[in-house]
Amino acid sequence: MRIPATAALASHDTPLGPLTLAATDDALVLCAFDERERAEARIARAGLTAVDSVDAATSAQLRILQETRRELDAYLGGRSRAFTVRMDLRLATPFSRTTMERLDGILPYGETSTYAELAAALGRPRAARAVGTALGANPLCVVLPCHRVVGSGGRLTGYAGGVEAKRFLLDLESGRTPSPSL
Repeated sequence: MRIPATAALASHDTPLGPLTLAATDDALVLCAFDERERAEARIARAGLTAVDSVDAATSAQLRILQETRRELDAYLGGRSRAFTVRMDLRLATPFSRTTMERLDGILPYGETSTYAELAAALGRPRAARAVGTALGANPLCVVLPCHRVVGSGGRLTGYAGGVEAKRFLLDLESGRTPSPSL
C-alpha cells in the first residue's frame, strides 16, 4: 500500500495579514491568503493530503516552512528582494504554471506591468484576461510576484490579499514606506 504524499499546513502572521503556508518534503506548494479549508481543498485537488504542521509534519516539511517564514519576514521587512526557498507549482493549472514560472524574470523587483503587457511578453498578446485569471489563482502569493501586475493605466486590481496588500507590496518594492493600514 502506497502512503499518500502530504503537505504540512501552517499559518504565518505578516503585515499583510495571515498567510497560509503548505510544504511537502521537497518544496513550498502554497503561500496564500486562503482560509485553512480552502487551502486543504486546493492541496487535495493536487493529490496531496494536508496535515497539521504542529502534529504531523516531517522534519523536511518543517525546514521548508521555517525557511519560508524567515524569507517572508525579511522580504516584508525590506531586508530581502528575492526568495530562495524551493517552490513547486503543482497547485497551479498548466497555463498558470507557465505564467508564474516566467513572472519574476519578466518583472523584476520594483517594476510593474499591465496584464496586457505581460500577456505580450509571454507571447500571448490577446490573452490579458487569461493572464489575469492565471495570476488570480497563484498558489504562491508574495513569493511569486503577481502583485507586480496592475490594470491598464496603473490601476491596482485583482489581488488575492486585496488592494491594500497589493499597495503595501508595491510601495515596499518602490522604496516608499508601506502603509500599515492593513
